[in-house]
Amino acid sequence: MEKYVEEYLKKNGIEYRLYGHPAVFTCEEAEIHCKDVPGMACKNLFLREKDTGKFFLVIMPASERLAMKKLEKILGIKKLAFAKEEELFYILKLTPGAVSPLGLVNDMNKMTQTVVDSKVWNADELSFHPNLNTESIALSNTAFRKLITSFSAHPRIADLD
Repeated sequence: MEKYVEEYLKKNGIEYRLYGHPAVFTCEEAEIHCKDVPGMACKNLFLREKDTGKFFLVIMPASERLAMKKLEKILGIKKLAFAKEEELFYILKLTPGAVSPLGLVNDMNKMTQTVVDSKVWNADELSFHPNLNTESIALSNTAFRKLITSFSAHPRIADLD
């Protein structure tokens, strides 16, 4: 785990367990290499509204597919798409395959709205990459909520399936 991520977690009193594994770029690869990581596996999607350029980090169960039209309706926007690789790096300082809620540490201008699936928000324990796709962290529900609210006082919680 990168030092700045570790320091952020420590500074905010967020307890976690760290697990190393081979690099994974897809949820399918994670199913193979991250079997020993406890908790609900999450996928993190960095999206943008095409017309306005608003950005969204969507956190949802890795086992589910995002219904983009439903999310557009929930957010009251017209057209969502995956953000460009350059936008992902500029705003969250991440590369594809390593998108994580912890990327919000790097969003100094608060350009990203966080959207959390209600299944993730209510999970007892969950896991995701800590900005590197060669590691995963597991967090309790309390630790996850503390993490998300440390970035945004008002994350959007929604039923995304």
